[in-house]
Amino acid sequence: MSATITPVDASGPDTAPTPASRLRRFVQPGAALLSGFLLYLSFPPRPLWWLALPAFALLGWTLRGRRLRAGFGLGYLAGLGFLLPLLVWTGEEVGAGPWLALTAVEALFVAAAGLGIAAVSRLPWWPFFAAGVWILAEGARARVPFGGFPWGKVAFGQADGFFLPLAAVGGTPVLGFAVALCGFGLYEAYRRIRAYRATGTVPRGPLAAAALSILVPVTGALAALPLVDDSAEDGTATVAAVQGNVPRLGLDFNAQRRAVLDNHAARTRELARAVEEGREPQPDFVLWPENSSDIDPYANADAADVIDAAVKAIGVPTVIGAVVTPETGKLRNTLIEWDPERGPVATYDKRHVQPFGEYIPMRSFVRIFNSNVDRVSRDFGAGTKVGVFDLAGTEVGLATCYEAAFDWAVRDTVTHGAQLISVPSNNATFGRSEMTYQQLAMSRVRAVEHSRSVVVPVTSGVSAIIRPDGEIVAQTKMFTPDVLVEKVPLRSSQTPATRLGTLPEALLAALAAAGLGWAGARAVRARRTPGA
Repeated sequence: MSATITPVDASGPDTAPTPASRLRRFVQPGAALLSGFLLYLSFPPRPLWWLALPAFALLGWTLRGRRLRAGFGLGYLAGLGFLLPLLVWTGEEVGAGPWLALTAVEALFVAAAGLGIAAVSRLPWWPFFAAGVWILAEGARARVPFGGFPWGKVAFGQADGFFLPLAAVGGTPVLGFAVALCGFGLYEAYRRIRAYRATGTVPRGPLAAAALSILVPVTGALAALPLVDDSAEDGTATVAAVQGNVPRLGLDFNAQRRAVLDNHAARTRELARAVEEGREPQPDFVLWPENSSDIDPYANADAADVIDAAVKAIGVPTVIGAVVTPETGKLRNTLIEWDPERGPVATYDKRHVQPFGEYIPMRSFVRIFNSNVDRVSRDFGAGTKVGVFDLAGTEVGLATCYEAAFDWAVRDTVTHGAQLISVPSNNATFGRSEMTYQQLAMSRVRAVEHSRSVVVPVTSGVSAIIRPDGEIVAQTKMFTPDVLVEKVPLRSSQTPATRLGTLPEALLAALAAAGLGWAGARAVRARRTPGA
């Protein structure tokens, strides 16, 4: 006689879940949110670039071995944890609606990355494929919709970081890949250490993958150090950046446009007096910020006279940021080269105008959710020509404000001969938020990426002058009238990043595609051979 004893299933339907089991359900979602928040904390104004490494390590722990649907959901949570605090400035003057809508859309790209990372996480050498997937998602986010929104690329949080020299090797994609790879590699190393403690052995392949995931980016950054060079190849230029400030914060600063123009003209005349008295060196050229004259000097003689008088006082070519208002057609966000003898001699129209800021896509639909769209009563149009001005013999490349976030917009100026880059900006709309520091970090990364001095004249702060090695040599305070005057090195050689253009990003995208294809093929084989 025998008896079969059936053990009690503690997890059966009649067993109430314990508090501990309930809590465990929230561990991975909480870890996903935390990984995104750590990534946010790695961005300026905090000098905590290294937090990106534990952020990716935690993301790797959260996503490894998960099903695709779970990977998508956890990735979305990570995206919210990252982008909600990073982009809070977008609602500074228009309310929470646009900020939440933008974050909800942009987090979808992080969700897609989470799905892809989950898919490749069971592959050998998975940290390399996972880092490639992250860069693939960043590349997509930088291009769609409405021309893309690359704000928050991992590379832009690394202006103070160890890996920054890699920007000169392959631009923001290679820099971001190195950071993600090292973070995923740290998690894989942790996994292998735990496995060794449990079993006493570690297979050579996984051990090599963990080690190389850390050693490759670290060694690459060290090898790239010679590319970070701030020596003067073509002599130097003394440049002045004018920050005139605005009378009042908020969207209505444009209603004070004459006061803004007068502020910048007054600071320039003050600089001229300081030069005459020997308190400041004579600049070779002067840079005003974007929107320093929202009164069209071509249509308004009074505005033209104010600008002309200021430029004549300083006696050197000056770049004016103006809103040009043709009788018909779209507005132009224009930079004007103003010569002290000949007046306006050259123009550059911003090529990548900002959706929902400078023009309103789907205006009637968006109006349902936020009436602030009608503050932009007339859309801006995009220019088509690369902006490089010859200012007293110096070739100066121009990337207006939002354009600094786009790889192509800055690189084009260098391939067209720029020896120095200017990023004139207007941050008055965003108050005292972190936005201006995030944008300044982009310019520091661009300086190293292309080995060029970068000058950032801003209406209200923070204006800065940056050397080719990414070091800030002078900067203003926020919402404080000021003028920066510095001698900077001029360079004409091109870094590998400049010469290669989009090729490194394409290769990393191919790596991601190969990993996703391999993972898909393995999944198909597993379905066809159950139990294998």
